[in-house]
Amino acid sequence: MFLSSHEKRPLFSKQNPPRRWFTILSNRRGGSSWTRPPLCIVRSSNGTDRRWRVWTARSTSRLGATGPANPMRDRGRKMAPTHVLRCCQRGLAWIPVIFIALVVCWSYYAYVVELCIFTIPSIGEKIVYLIFFHLSFIMFVWSYWKTIFTKPANPSKEFCLPKAEKERYEKEERPETQQEILWRAATSLPLYTRTGAGAIRYCDRCQVIKPDRCHHCSACDMCVLKMDHHCPWVNNCVGFSNYKFFILFLAYSLVYCLFIAATVLQYFIKFWTNELPDTHAKFHVLFLFFVAAMFCISILSLFSYHLWLVGKNRSTIEAFRAPVFRTGSDKNGFSLGFRKNIAQVFGDQKKYWLLPVFTSQGDGLTFPTRLVNADVEQATVTLQPEPNKSAADVPVSPLSESQNRLLSNDQHANNTGDHLANNALKSAESDTITISVESES
Repeated sequence: MFLSSHEKRPLFSKQNPPRRWFTILSNRRGGSSWTRPPLCIVRSSNGTDRRWRVWTARSTSRLGATGPANPMRDRGRKMAPTHVLRCCQRGLAWIPVIFIALVVCWSYYAYVVELCIFTIPSIGEKIVYLIFFHLSFIMFVWSYWKTIFTKPANPSKEFCLPKAEKERYEKEERPETQQEILWRAATSLPLYTRTGAGAIRYCDRCQVIKPDRCHHCSACDMCVLKMDHHCPWVNNCVGFSNYKFFILFLAYSLVYCLFIAATVLQYFIKFWTNELPDTHAKFHVLFLFFVAAMFCISILSLFSYHLWLVGKNRSTIEAFRAPVFRTGSDKNGFSLGFRKNIAQVFGDQKKYWLLPVFTSQGDGLTFPTRLVNADVEQATVTLQPEPNKSAADVPVSPLSESQNRLLSNDQHANNTGDHLANNALKSAESDTITISVESES
């Protein structure tokens, strides 16, 4: 039996004889490189030394019974069950949508056929009920369709790392150096939010720098602009591209349920008190009222919550975890006032607010912000007037325009260089003091 000099435990024995070892292909972060295991000198029973390549636990996990594993073969074995599992998950994800569709189809039959045609005796009442019912039904189905089949907006190509920088980022192991690469790549990007540690927000899965208010959805396996949440009832991510449709879907579904519950109530009471004869419509009318009332209560709470979020200009993610700016976390950092917050989701033209057509402001990549706290880096940018202007002529506004970048390329590059040198705060403070003195003089 032979012992390892550094682990002090049996290395080779009769039960664990040495085998022929070969180099394997290691896959780190998607890249490929050839590596050799370290040499280990062992002493046999006759006193001779032999050199063996000893594989670590990470390497031996890839080995089969007869030698090293084939990476392509193992990848093929893993891809097959993973692909089948993803197909099953995608199929099961449509079950809530199918359930809602079946309930809506049954409600249409129960209201139009069983209630209006077979139960209501007055023709005028039938016509009025059918007109308002179909209006709410069409708007509800339209907004629901748009919410489901509107593809979530993704970051543009400018937020992807260049090929050279991407290769350097993948090969680098130190987080500090990786952040330096991200900071250099983000000099020309309109980024304003950071991670909790003040670093650039980067998605290793999608390999893109995350824009402000962008998050990665594990269910959709993509980064979504202004992501609010992933809704299983629509089997889609609710974000910048379909948030207005989702709000209208909640509104029209609430109207749909309220209208059904209100118009069915009197006939529900008549069937319950046996004022109307027992027919096949009785079950549909009774059950229709219970279903409409149940959905009405649940949708009312959700719709009220999202109206509050729209008024505060927050997403569901930001309501639970405040966005982090350069000055720290601020839950009201994107709030511009109630009217502007509403217009940011529904648009400037009020005639399109109630229609499920896209009218939201902006491009989903940049958002206007409200600088509540004193931002040192932002002050350095704004306090750089022209030489012939005084401090009184420089407009100081806490709101930044949505279509303009928050920082120009040159100014952002200077701030990035200060950050990489770990003296951004000192240099920013000194620049601010110098400018203020010159402006006063």
